[in-house]
Amino acid sequence: MPKKLFITGNSSGLGLGLSELFMEKQWDVYGCSRRGCKLAGVNDVCCDLTRFDEVPRALETLLDDLDHLDLIVLNAGVLGEIKPMSQNSLDELRQIMEVNVWSNKVVLDWLLTSGKTVGQIVMISSGAAVLGNKGWGGYALSKSALNMLAKLYAHEFSKTHISAIAPGLIDTPMMDYLCVEPDPQEYPALQRIRDARGTEVMPKPREAAERIWKVLPHLREYPSGSFIDIRKILAPDEYERLMDVGKGK
Repeated sequence: MPKKLFITGNSSGLGLGLSELFMEKQWDVYGCSRRGCKLAGVNDVCCDLTRFDEVPRALETLLDDLDHLDLIVLNAGVLGEIKPMSQNSLDELRQIMEVNVWSNKVVLDWLLTSGKTVGQIVMISSGAAVLGNKGWGGYALSKSALNMLAKLYAHEFSKTHISAIAPGLIDTPMMDYLCVEPDPQEYPALQRIRDARGTEVMPKPREAAERIWKVLPHLREYPSGSFIDIRKILAPDEYERLMDVGKGK
């Protein structure tokens, strides 16, 4: 019987790359996103994850016939605008937190009450969660909160391994903004991103999906609830350079 994946934010970027890869691996893929996934064969439902009251109904429609999911990838997320933290309004921060944190809580709470068994949950976090670079405001805050969400829910999903992972740089539409609009002189972390575009340090979504596939078994070597930057596993030299830059070395 095919293994089963459920993924959020599967209409583009990493979510689409993961959906495509797992289908090729002969998994049954279930997904939800605002725009819908156009890959043939994906079991899909359109859902705005910030409409919290509607999410359980969408999940029931999509997943009600299943009693087991082998893997869940909570991938949906937004960046927000790169600018000084003091210039982020509370409303802007609230919108980012709703997508990057609270929508995941809604999904996790539904799973807890659904009676379904889940083998593994992976939350897509970011190195921004620990680096605290200038300008990353709401995104960094939300990903840091997501990491703690994983740790807290690990206590409640006693039979499920949970991890929050930083997948590294990925060449998604987000990079169209980061590599063009904000000023790298004002926000120095952007220069590293711009230098990485077009190199192996910033793979396309499908290649990034393959990296995640490769590390999935290794994530279970860490305690449930851990935050893991997969570059620490796959590219330790790159990871150490990133951490050195983040520390100002």
